[in-house]
Amino acid sequence: MRAIWKGHIRFSLVTIPIRIYSAIESKKSISFRQLHKEDNGPIGYDKKCKHCNESVKGPDIVKGYEYEPDKYVIFSDEDFDKVKLKSTKVIDIEAFVDASKVHHTLFDSPYYAGPDGDVAVKAYALLNETLKRSGKMGIGRVVLRDRENVVLISPYQEGLLLYKIRYPDELRDVQQIPQLAEEVEADESQIKLAETLVETMTKEFAELELKDRYRESIQELINAKIAGQEIVMASEEDQPIVDIMTALKESISQAKTAMKPMKKATGKKTTPTEEKQQKTA
Repeated sequence: MRAIWKGHIRFSLVTIPIRIYSAIESKKSISFRQLHKEDNGPIGYDKKCKHCNESVKGPDIVKGYEYEPDKYVIFSDEDFDKVKLKSTKVIDIEAFVDASKVHHTLFDSPYYAGPDGDVAVKAYALLNETLKRSGKMGIGRVVLRDRENVVLISPYQEGLLLYKIRYPDELRDVQQIPQLAEEVEADESQIKLAETLVETMTKEFAELELKDRYRESIQELINAKIAGQEIVMASEEDQPIVDIMTALKESISQAKTAMKPMKKATGKKTTPTEEKQQKTA
């Protein structure tokens, strides 16, 4: 695993040398190339100016901010170098917050943080165990890929997990969703049935088999095409519309049936007379 950042976590006077690693396995994704339909030739990415329609090479490309239509202020690499942030090398923990108080809509990309060298191991383990026992997460800032991000530092097994989080003002107001303003009271009998259904379908998260079914289906199509096989697509059946109470009752019945354990085979042999009795029973 290759580190993407090297620096320190610091809270008060305690400093821990760390390295940050991406927690996401990018190799799991399937990517496609754009090809010319006539001869399957790869399509290149031509950077062309929309004004003069000429191809432009890297050295002739600059970054500009459009402050008015077709009016830009130009930024060079030297301009960005002038933005010096402490978080380029140090993650200062500004505070500790209750893990349960951070809403899941703010969570973004996860990263692993590991100790950098033997000297860091003891302090690293101390922070990990302290966060576990307190139920807290540290909040700080770090510059990753040329942008400062707010991160939450959380214990994860024997390591530390850094969640890059969104700024609260980036989230749209949920009240903007159409028809939310309409006051619709749920029927109490329907609520009780729905709660029963939820309880019946409740499982431990670790028991669930979570796989990228879309990626697996695409891989199956790729393998079939490579092998020259005919691709057969499964058709979905139209689902009949059922009233809520009927749907809830039927759902509970199906959920209970699915939870019943299968009878284990006893391995006991039956005699011809017993078999005849079972058939006539």
